[in-house]
Amino acid sequence: MSDWPVQSGVFELGDLPVERGGVIRQARLAWETHGTLNAARDNVIVYPCSYTATHEGQRWLIGPDGVLDPQRYFIVIPDMFSNGLSSGAADTPDYPALVTLRDNVQAQERLLREVFGVQQLAAVYGFSMGAMQAYHWAALYPEQVERAIVVCGSARTALHNRVFLSGLLRTLEAAPEHLGNGRFSAEPVAALRAFGHIYAGWGLSQDFYRAELFRTVLGAPDLETFLKTDWEDGFAASRAANLYAQALSWMHGDISADPRYAGDLPAALSAIRARVLLMPAETDLYFRVADNAAELPYLRDAELQLIPGPWGHRAGSPAGLPDELAFLTAAVHRWLAEPADPTL
Repeated sequence: MSDWPVQSGVFELGDLPVERGGVIRQARLAWETHGTLNAARDNVIVYPCSYTATHEGQRWLIGPDGVLDPQRYFIVIPDMFSNGLSSGAADTPDYPALVTLRDNVQAQERLLREVFGVQQLAAVYGFSMGAMQAYHWAALYPEQVERAIVVCGSARTALHNRVFLSGLLRTLEAAPEHLGNGRFSAEPVAALRAFGHIYAGWGLSQDFYRAELFRTVLGAPDLETFLKTDWEDGFAASRAANLYAQALSWMHGDISADPRYAGDLPAALSAIRARVLLMPAETDLYFRVADNAAELPYLRDAELQLIPGPWGHRAGSPAGLPDELAFLTAAVHRWLAEPADPTL
């Protein structure tokens, strides 16, 4: 039991048209909140989910001494479509071919406004695909978002990142159980095992494996055990259709894919009024430091703070890594404490 209020629920969105065509029938958006909404309804932090993550798996960084403080903020975790709790490809008939991050964020905005009466956000905090959603929030609702904290994410999915995702998609498509369009006759067990092994080569850096940190820090007896327990078993618990759908959302992530910006990424970045903290990881293989460095000059009020170390993408979600967690916590607390520029 926590020492602060926790609520959860499901927001019924009705039949939800999505931007690239199709409708999510009887769409459902699961959510969880931590803390108390203040009278002004302006102490809200939205904390979107990363790839495959659910609100249960993201609670670990919430606490009075954690990255996000529920005694000060009202923290809302909306579950991304196809994460197993909200509507998804694995259990929704005629699920659209592509549900974008923009679709997700627009549904989240409805949740905040219609369920909680919230229209101003103190911050949006996200890691990985959650960080991409934080960027989308800042671009889609520039008047409503005071701060955006982007941990191991980018405004547009880079080409090299898309090549990684293409490999995952092609692996799932090669399964004999694949029926086409990301749907499956049964769960493709062998393909999911291969999926996990591919992911393991990208989720952590070459330096991590060279130092055998899976053994010396994480406690696995050998590489084979680590790949099974941390990667095979994790993805085996996911539905292949949901993995496929979320990978497509990730691949098409782009804040400028919006009628206001017409694919002009500098224009989309320049329209953001939020104070943006970019926190790439030094050895991340998906969201490279160079991606955020290229975005930085177009943001009105932003800072790039590098997360050092050999942990690759995992550095941005450092559960069980005390030094890395302390670094992340200190950086986020500083960013939330500094006053925003009222002229922006």
